[in-house]
Amino acid sequence: MLFIRRRRVLVATCLLALVTVAVSATTPSASARDTVADRTSATPPSTPRLPEPTGRQPVGTTSLHMKDLSRPDPWVPTAKARELMVSLWYPAKTRDGRRVQYLTPKESELILQGSLGTPSDVLSRTRTHAIGDAEPAGGRHKLPLVVLSPGFTWPRSSLSALAEDLASWGYAVVGIDHTYETFATTFPDGRVTTCAACELEDVEDFGRKAEESRAVDVSFVLDQLLGAHPKWIGSRLLDPSRIAIAGSSLGGASSSEVMLRDPRVRAGINMDGHMFAPLPPGGLSRPFLFLGQQSFHSPGSAADTTWDDNWPLLTGWKRWLVVAGSVHASFTDYDLLAEQIGADLGSDLTGLRSVEITRRYVRAFFDLNLRGVAQPLLDRPSARYPEVRFCSPPATTCQ
Repeated sequence: MLFIRRRRVLVATCLLALVTVAVSATTPSASARDTVADRTSATPPSTPRLPEPTGRQPVGTTSLHMKDLSRPDPWVPTAKARELMVSLWYPAKTRDGRRVQYLTPKESELILQGSLGTPSDVLSRTRTHAIGDAEPAGGRHKLPLVVLSPGFTWPRSSLSALAEDLASWGYAVVGIDHTYETFATTFPDGRVTTCAACELEDVEDFGRKAEESRAVDVSFVLDQLLGAHPKWIGSRLLDPSRIAIAGSSLGGASSSEVMLRDPRVRAGINMDGHMFAPLPPGGLSRPFLFLGQQSFHSPGSAADTTWDDNWPLLTGWKRWLVVAGSVHASFTDYDLLAEQIGADLGSDLTGLRSVEITRRYVRAFFDLNLRGVAQPLLDRPSARYPEVRFCSPPATTCQ
């Protein structure tokens, strides 16, 4: 699949910048020291960190192992059951406790090595703000639930800054590692699976198959959280009538497929994702948001026509927003983390600004569609966020 290969090149570029600068920051050659000194006033920090959540509530997190015995794995058929690792972020009763690790050293090594052939533990050193296994806070059926699906080859942790922020505002958030679609997923017994799907990209309709598989994954996870015997101790706090989804890249593209297959999911966001599975002629009538790069996803762009093709088939509340100066990684943690260690991914935004814009507009969408709170931010351009442009196809200029 040419488009997924192009996206993997973008992923590799992002991660290459992360690992190259991380290595050079710790062991620069003699000839490079002056150049590094010229570019930065101080040595880049060895401990990248996510920005503080903006809501008032402390954030807890936990990881769960789920096994779907009803189907074999779509990428490794010899695995007779589909196994998933998920993380939950949620409002917690305490700010005290151990902050979770962003990735293990092995996961960081495999993710970077899988993209570049270069091992590094830089992603394992990233500081988070969520307290591991903290007691969840909230009343019965009070927490809206947001599903987050990452990009192809990227782990669920790549959306941590967004997840922590939503949890601080009273949302429960579940992030899913779609097994064998990322370079590293660690299971409780110590197994670490790698990207078997990466070897199958030339299979016909690979992108559509991936979207459909992710949709089944999401529905299974919702069943495990909301069923008669829920996997999470805090499941009683979840409101089964207020569920939504957002994703980046392939995860964003899968959001509409999830909504078509699972009526429990009331609203969805596609963050910079090429849509491999087109919407059916009957369309999708539930709220949907496109949020992407201006350079790539403006109406009429030849880079990706799938948003143009599917826009008329979104028949409910909808918005098409593009962010000037953003890159593919701007809707994840990686633009921010790269900047903190001195890497340049090509964005015209600071990493903090990328996170701020993504957090603010995603939360506004969920506040409107899961909480019924009016959001003027989604009605018109904002002087506070001039980078965000509103698109109204068939017009090709966004305001």
